[in-house]
Amino acid sequence: MKRRSFLASAGVGLAASTVVAAPALAQSQPEIKWRMASSYPKSLDTIFGGAELIARRVAAATDNKFQIRTFAAGEIVPALQVLDAVQNGTVECGQSAAYFYIGKDPTFCFDTAMPFGLNTRQHISWMMHGGGLELMRELFREHNIYNIPAGNTTAQMGGWFRKEIKTVEDLSGLKMRVGGLAGQIMGKLGLVPQQIGGGDIYPALERGTIDAAEFVGPYDDEKLGFHKVAKYYYSPGWWEGSAQIPLMINITAWEQLPESYKTILEQACWEANTWMIAKYDAVNAAALKRLVAGGAQLRAFPRDVMMACEKIANELYDELSAKNPRFKKVYEAWKPFRDEERLWFRVAENSFDSYIYSQSAQRR
Repeated sequence: MKRRSFLASAGVGLAASTVVAAPALAQSQPEIKWRMASSYPKSLDTIFGGAELIARRVAAATDNKFQIRTFAAGEIVPALQVLDAVQNGTVECGQSAAYFYIGKDPTFCFDTAMPFGLNTRQHISWMMHGGGLELMRELFREHNIYNIPAGNTTAQMGGWFRKEIKTVEDLSGLKMRVGGLAGQIMGKLGLVPQQIGGGDIYPALERGTIDAAEFVGPYDDEKLGFHKVAKYYYSPGWWEGSAQIPLMINITAWEQLPESYKTILEQACWEANTWMIAKYDAVNAAALKRLVAGGAQLRAFPRDVMMACEKIANELYDELSAKNPRFKKVYEAWKPFRDEERLWFRVAENSFDSYIYSQSAQRR
């Protein structure tokens, strides 16, 4: 009886200590308030929604001790100046595509997307298990930033054009909003690339300042209204088989965080990464149907255009490697990983997908 009584009382004591420990731990943690600048407008509830998800998760997991306030493009800094704002400490963190900043270093493209590169799953695999994250953190650290993958748009569309693209020559003279190294690649074929933030693309297309524009895919493109001013909708977006969106954190702000807050923020970013992929896969098909029903003309880039661009892409990578040691280091690690992934996906994923999709098309 005494033994049972002792165990019962001990159990009560343990339960009581557990109840006390949790709030005591929360009370011992500092109150921290950060600002996050995004490159995207609030209307894009999937990309910008990823930033909001991170803020909510961090607040919930720290009993509101660690709060991150999100700001859309232009509210603190322009869309294409987020990295600079994080680097110099104007904000503690930012959500932006790294390839917006290839003017600083073309190696940033490896973080977001490389033309004719990895698909979404392959990109995540390279980051997590192929050494990609470590290589990218070396690059970001040079810019006073700690980076965490925090979203991915998955494979993108090739954009909206006012006229059909039937030959390589049709690209010559076109002014197109296009991100990353794709502009440099098509620039060698006469296209004039433009860097424009997401919220500024529609007015540029409407006014005729540009002739074509790519952004993400059906769901976001529909929200931004591109189909109202350009009717030819091309695929695939060969420059973005995957498009990763990192959270960029000022390195000083990161290092001052308690270890528990660092862990919570990392976990929130990886959740946002999965959430964004799943959301786009869930909403793009219906959006594409609406766009086509509304008059959008779906087109595929001609094979000779694709082949010409791929040839130039490979030549460009060699050129950049010859003059940029950082690019060379990453490219020499990334390329064999890409080639190995293609072998595996060709055997398993592609053979399965090809059969399923061909059968699905025959049944319609």
